[in-house]
Amino acid sequence: MKKINQILQKWPQKTVITTDWLKRQGVSRQSVDNYKNSGWLERIGQGAYKREGDEISWEGALYALQKFQSLSIHVGGKTALELQGYGHYIKIGTHEKVILWKTPEVRLPSWFKSYDGWANELEVRSATLFSKEVDTLSDTTVGQVEVQISSAERAVLEYIYDVPKQEGFDEANYIMEGLASLRPKVLQQLLEACNSVRSKRLFMYLAEHHDHSWFKRLDPSKIDFGKGKREIIKGGKLNKKYKIVVPELSREGR
Repeated sequence: MKKINQILQKWPQKTVITTDWLKRQGVSRQSVDNYKNSGWLERIGQGAYKREGDEISWEGALYALQKFQSLSIHVGGKTALELQGYGHYIKIGTHEKVILWKTPEVRLPSWFKSYDGWANELEVRSATLFSKEVDTLSDTTVGQVEVQISSAERAVLEYIYDVPKQEGFDEANYIMEGLASLRPKVLQQLLEACNSVRSKRLFMYLAEHHDHSWFKRLDPSKIDFGKGKREIIKGGKLNKKYKIVVPELSREGR
């Protein structure tokens, strides 16, 4: 009884707990079975449990991945921007999925991928967008659970990376219009570390169009923009400065 009480104190409500973490707390598999049979724990998948009666959302599952399993996955792109107050620049359509970001080598456990409670709410995107890690993630409370999300600077680059296959060009332009308070130092670090030539070019094209004060403080000479042209949107026009094929933007930005 004492052991399970200690575990409950360390374990935030409405989050998933894993057998790996329990083992690190000195809990044997037999004890886990005892706790389950006694009604303390309820199995939700292989190696994963919740408190009896708890309603687990995607935030509680992501918490377990980040805190208990130390996996590099975070809320990114459009969702991270919405959580930081930029939702009014994002077009509202049908039910929007929560966007999670990771690199391809991060393997997610089966309990996370298959659980019905959040499977239809999430979209996990995998890419090695940056050549090195830049400190651009922060702990944010979402639905009473603390999870890591991208800063606005990182989130907009994640969003632009997915244009046009998964995100819209026009919406990217609207979003950029509202990002007047980005931090140029952080942007510079991210752009220098960014592996996607097309994303860097599109970001600079949109940022220059909206003429935010932070844009003037970026140093393009330190950013690798690659060679040759890139077609972002079929049927667009070639922007000679950034060598990308995109729709021509109006002076008003909309």
